Amino acid sequence: QVQLVESGGGLVQPGGSLRLSCAASGNILSINSMGWYRQAPGKERELVALVSSGVSIYYTDSVKGRFTISRINAKKTVSLQMNSLKAEDTAVYFCRAIMKVSDTDEYEYWGQGTQVTVSS
Repeated sequence: QVQLVESGGGLVQPGGSLRLSCAASGNILSINSMGWYRQAPGKERELVALVSSGVSIYYTDSVKGRFTISRINAKKTVSLQMNSLKAEDTAVYFCRAIMKVSDTDEYEYWGQGTQVTVSS
């Protein structure tokens, strides 16, 4: 079946770096957008960064200049390099992709989530 699998979360000190990766697998014809969301305790899930099927990239204001999203279409992967991490970046990070699985069917898929904790 079609799925997204994330890796790379963990515990890091403030100012440190982490890299998250997400790989899509299954019967996929094409991938539209791929992105990263996060959800902190007691808060709503928010979009962190997104890359379209073209070259458009979006970052939420709070991560601009610190996070970099990259996508490798041939490998069906998207990564998020997170630098200068702050305590407020602590959250569960989710990968999301819009993927076409047949000539007529395009769906939204989510990964299982990976915990990122920024603490001294």
